[in-house]
Amino acid sequence: MKLGIDSRSVNLHAGSGIGTYTKNLVLNLIENNIETYFELVWTGNEFKEFNRSNTELIHTSGRYGGFYENNYIPTIMEEKKVDLYHIPQNGIGFPFNWDLNVVVTIHDLIPYIMPETVGIGYLNRFLKEMPAIMDSAKGIITVSEYSKKDILRFFPRFPADRIFVTPLAANTNFKPISKDYCRSYIKNNFKFDNPYILYIGGFSSRKNVRDLILSFAAIEKDLKIPHKLLITGSLDYEGQSLKELVLSMGIGNKVIFTGYLEDNILPILYSGSEAFVYPSLYEGFGLPPLEAMSCRTPVITSNSTSIPEVTTNAAILIDPFNTDQLKDALLKVLNNSSIKDELAEIGYKKSLEFSWRLTAEKTLSAYKSILDNK
Repeated sequence: MKLGIDSRSVNLHAGSGIGTYTKNLVLNLIENNIETYFELVWTGNEFKEFNRSNTELIHTSGRYGGFYENNYIPTIMEEKKVDLYHIPQNGIGFPFNWDLNVVVTIHDLIPYIMPETVGIGYLNRFLKEMPAIMDSAKGIITVSEYSKKDILRFFPRFPADRIFVTPLAANTNFKPISKDYCRSYIKNNFKFDNPYILYIGGFSSRKNVRDLILSFAAIEKDLKIPHKLLITGSLDYEGQSLKELVLSMGIGNKVIFTGYLEDNILPILYSGSEAFVYPSLYEGFGLPPLEAMSCRTPVITSNSTSIPEVTTNAAILIDPFNTDQLKDALLKVLNNSSIKDELAEIGYKKSLEFSWRLTAEKTLSAYKSILDNK
């Protein structure tokens, strides 16, 4: 079998969810399926782990759209006689008007469900191209049963048996780290030694960080031990607005915005925190709670969309629209060490059910099923 994969997101979206997904999926496919040959559409720097006896890197422009997607890439895929071409980034770059077997990973339908949270350029392209993608794709891969239901809700004519669910995984660097080491790191780099709760995950309004800040401000005086709230991520417009909110409330010494942090630092922050809190309104999968559980960190997160598929009974689930539930959960976990320890342990055990190798195995099974029934 010969497979083509649009692997440009490995470099173009490094550090993002789609970049992480593409990198780990491709690596695990090529490492564990040496009898299959992979034509990897590529841009940017090469990495030796992608150069194998069963791979070829096909260099293209780093931009989506135009000559490369409309002509060059599909021509190469035809010349190489690939059996199936996989586009991991929500169908962006679909080779319309070419006779290729194409499978697309649709991570979520947020542009349809919460369009106000999506950049206008991406929103317009997504809404314009998705119906045509659904008409043309031989199969769809998605990351949760909830996202599959959303796809069928908006595109009921697409055959349900050609939509395949392949759950994601945390990277292997997300693992428990000594609390003492983490606390020392936090003290040296962020200049405090209080226990803290953690948020990682971006500042889009659908992430609901504002309600987390307000809930923390409402309960922090009732904590048995003073805590900080540590919030990571580059301060875009929405993040800067949240920082201004914190300052206006007079709690700038209790809520700390770290700015952008390298990926290798995040396991330290997860492992050192008393709880990870993720009150998102909508997720196609919800990777940060799984990363936290992989670090043996207690998790408080939403009971909506795909998140319960990832956490099941291994986290405290709250209605993200109900701040009283969030406040109660914070107090319940932070003031009770036995609950905290129990959550940490069951969350860690749950996290072991996920791996990128399993994601790749399910993806390869989807490829074969699509080709058998095309």
